[in-house]
Order: sequence, then C-alpha cells, then structure tokens
Amino acid sequence: MAKLRVPVTQADHGEGPEDATLVLVEYGDYECPHCGRAYPIVKEIQKALKNDLRFVFRNFPLAEMHPHALAGAKAAEAAALQDTFWPMHDQLFEHQPHLDDRSVLRYAEAMGLDLRRFTADARSEAIATRVDADIEGGARSGVNGTPTFFINGARHDDSFDYETLVAAIRAALRRH
Repeated sequence: MAKLRVPVTQADHGEGPEDATLVLVEYGDYECPHCGRAYPIVKEIQKALKNDLRFVFRNFPLAEMHPHALAGAKAAEAAALQDTFWPMHDQLFEHQPHLDDRSVLRYAEAMGLDLRRFTADARSEAIATRVDADIEGGARSGVNGTPTFFINGARHDDSFDYETLVAAIRAALRRH
C-alpha cells in the first residue's frame, strides 16, 4: 500500500481540528469530473465525522487533460493569500464547467477579494512553486490520477463513493 510521503503540516489547507484522530488528504484537480463527484461526498463525510476528521486538500492539476486545472489551482492558492482558500475551493468545484479566467475573476470579486492582488498572486512564481510542490509531493506518494485519497497516511485504493470511503475511514478510526 502506498504511503503519503509528504506529511501534513500547518502549511496545508485543512479543515477540521489539527489534532483530529483521522486525517483525510485529497490530491485533486478542480476540472476533473471525478473530483467534482468526490466533492459533495467529502462534504458529507466531514459532516458525519465532525471533530474526528481533518480534511486536507492538495493540488494535483492534470493540465494535459484539463486545460483550466492549473489556473484553478493557482486561483485557489491566490485566494488563500487573502484567507479565502476554502470559499474559492468550493466555488471552483460548485461551478466546475465554468473555470475560464473571466468566471474565476467573478468568483474572486463576489468573495470581496482585492482583484489586482488576486490576479498578480495567481501569476506569481510563489504560487507556481506552491502548486508544483503539491504535484511533486503527490508524485512521490504514488499519485497518478485524481482524486487520490490518503487516510492517516495510507493511500485509499478503493472506490470513493460515500459508503466505501466512510467505511475505510471508520476502519482507520478503529485501528487508531
């Protein structure tokens, strides 16, 4: 079983208690239809497991297959610099068919972001480096498609439907 090679740190984008018993890491692509299907499933799991779960999202844009994936990852990271990673993350998945530059700028504007800063940050070397680090960490951990999930550091190689994923998470909780 493949293991997560890059440990979760405070630098990651995470929701849920930092000391949660369970850590679910997703390597995802904002334009990937499978990630789009996984998005509401993860939200339901977060509701069901509340304080037992920390969810971490890392970028793994498959830019050759999804032309807006890299720009989506950079937009989420640029939004993070204005403390709105999760709202942008949600907007990108909830409006997955509309990830062109104009649409993403509208999402940023609706969130009240400083648009000049957002645009400059999204194009910056620092953001490109952050996204590249996620991609490299995913590759080192054996990620070759999206979504790829890790439960407490072990890759989940089964389906990501709600029942299967929550059963795997609960099994990890029992082992803990």
